[in-house]
Amino acid sequence: MRRLAVLAVALLLTGGAWASDKADEGGKKGGGAARVPDTRYVKECGSCHVPYPPHTLSPLGWQKLMGNLANHFGDNAELADADRMPLTSYLMQNASRGKGIDEVTRITELAGFTKEHNKIPARLVKDNPGVKSLAQCQACHPRAAQWAFGEREIVIPGHGRWE
Repeated sequence: MRRLAVLAVALLLTGGAWASDKADEGGKKGGGAARVPDTRYVKECGSCHVPYPPHTLSPLGWQKLMGNLANHFGDNAELADADRMPLTSYLMQNASRGKGIDEVTRITELAGFTKEHNKIPARLVKDNPGVKSLAQCQACHPRAAQWAFGEREIVIPGHGRWE
């Protein structure tokens, strides 16, 4: 009973964000163990950008990223140790254990990401004022905050559904 109460509170605090065991497309298993975004992660990181799923980077990638928040892609995103340390732990515990991604700290540089996104013409992304950057997941993936990135959900601003 206590577990159900904790689960209900977690769902309420995260707006019902619940990542399934299977990806939206093809039934592929997700990389991370997290099913509900950590509320502190949503608050701290999600205040500036989509709180990316922890399994998008490796433990080393998250450690590097969280260790240099003073220069977070050109911005100062420093956090007090009381916030940074548990966030780093959460991200590392739920990170991908995939090969070849240890050095990556930009999600947009991951092989799987580039494979899926390189086929999109620049006019739909960087030349599109409603998108501007591939790092703006929520621009085309309306449920990005819930870690839903399936192809059938993509809606490109000024273009419509991705076919």
